[in-house]
Amino acid sequence: MRLPTTEYSIALPDWIDDALAGVPAVIDDVEGRMRLVHTLAQRNWREGNGGPFAALVAESDSGRIVSVGVNVVLASGVSSAHAEVTALALAQRVVGDWDLGGEGRADHELVVNWRPCVQCYGAVLWSGVRRLVVAGSGPELEQLTGFDEGPMREDWAAQFQARGIAVLDGVLRDGALETFAAYRDAVATDGITVYNARRG
Repeated sequence: MRLPTTEYSIALPDWIDDALAGVPAVIDDVEGRMRLVHTLAQRNWREGNGGPFAALVAESDSGRIVSVGVNVVLASGVSSAHAEVTALALAQRVVGDWDLGGEGRADHELVVNWRPCVQCYGAVLWSGVRRLVVAGSGPELEQLTGFDEGPMREDWAAQFQARGIAVLDGVLRDGALETFAAYRDAVATDGITVYNARRG
C-alpha cells in the first residue's frame, strides 16, 4: 500500500508579518500581550483564515515574545489548526524541544483570547508552559460565536494548577467579547463558516 500523503504542515498567514511590524520583541506587561492577541484575533477572521482566535507564547519574566498563533482551520483544511496549537508548536520549534518548561529554560506562558477548547486543553497541559493567561472562561464564547468548545471539565483551571500551570483569567475580557460579537454579526450577514462538525 502507498499512502497518498505522509506529511502536513501548518503555516501562519502572510498578513502576520504586516500585523507584527512595529510590535516590540518584548512586551513586559500581560495586558500588552493580551492586546496583541486581541488585535490578531480580530484580523484573523476578517482575513478568512479561521475563527476569531489568536494566541502567543512569551517568556513570563522577560516578556519576550517567542511565537504567535492564529486559528487557520479554514485556510489549512486541518481541524486541529487552532491558535493555541499553532503558537505552542511554533514556540517549541524556536526552543528546539517539545517541553517549553524544560530544565534550565525560562518559564513560558500562553496568552489566548479565551479559555482553551477541549482539544487545546490537552495541548496546553503537555506543552510545558508554566502559566496560561486568558481573557475569559465563561459561556459567552459559545453563545456569541456558535462554536462548540467540547465537553470541558468544570475544574479545568484546578487541573492546570495541579500540573504546575498557573491560570490568570479575566485579562482584558471586554476585548475578547467585542471580537466575538463582531464575528457573530458577520456570520449572520456574510455567510462566514462556523466549522462545527455535525454538532448535535
